[in-house]
Amino acid sequence: MRNIAIIPARSGSKGLKDKNIKLINGKPLITYTIEVAQESNLFDEIFVSTDSEGYAEIAIKCGASVPFLRSKGLSSNTASSWDAVKDALIRYQKIGKEFDTVALLQPTSPLRTVEDISNGYTQMKRKKANAVVAICEVDHSPLWCNILPEDDSLQNFLSQELISTPRQSLPNYYRINGALYIVKTKYLEKTKSIYKERCYAIVMGKENSIDIDDEMDFKMAEFLLIHNKNQ
Repeated sequence: MRNIAIIPARSGSKGLKDKNIKLINGKPLITYTIEVAQESNLFDEIFVSTDSEGYAEIAIKCGASVPFLRSKGLSSNTASSWDAVKDALIRYQKIGKEFDTVALLQPTSPLRTVEDISNGYTQMKRKKANAVVAICEVDHSPLWCNILPEDDSLQNFLSQELISTPRQSLPNYYRINGALYIVKTKYLEKTKSIYKERCYAIVMGKENSIDIDDEMDFKMAEFLLIHNKNQ
C-alpha cells in the first residue's frame, strides 16, 4: 500500500501572521509535522502543499517534497484543504505517482505523535475503513452551553434536570481535533464528504490535540513542546 502525507501550508494567516512557519521552540511550526511524518515510516511521499516559494524552501530543507506550488485559486481564505488535497493527487498522477491512501496532517497540530498516526492506520486496517479521523474529548460538556438572550437572563439557560445531575454522570463528548485525517484515495475521488460510509474515529489525548489558531494556542503548544522535550 502506497501512502502520501499532505501537509497544507498556504502563506499568510488572519489569526496569527505566517503561523505555519512561525518559530516555536526554535523551529518553524511546519517542521514538527514533517518530522513526525518522517519518523512514522508510513509514507512513500511527504508533500507540503503551499503557494509560497519561501515556505517551500523551508519544507524541502526539512526533507519534504514540493514538486509544485498550490495555485492561487486554492490558496484563498475560502478554499478548503480537501480541494487542495484532491488537486495535489491529480497533479501527482500526471507525473506518474499514485497512492492508495492520503493522510492530511495540518501543521497547526505540532503535538500529534508517531503513535497517533500509527493508530490511525491500524484503525483503518482493523475496520476496513474508507476514512479515519482523529477526535479528542472536549474540555467542557456542550450540555452546559446555550445561546444568551438579549437581556442576559440565565433563567432558562440550563435544564433543571441537568442542574441536578452530577457532572460525573454526564456522557462524554468529543470533537474533531484537526490533527489527522486518513482517507483511501479512491474513496476521496468519488465522495463529497468523507464522513459517510465506513468512516471511523481514533481518540487522541487532549494534550496532543492543540490546534494553533491564535497567540494563546501558540503559547500553550510551545509550553507543552518544551515540557515534553525536558521530560
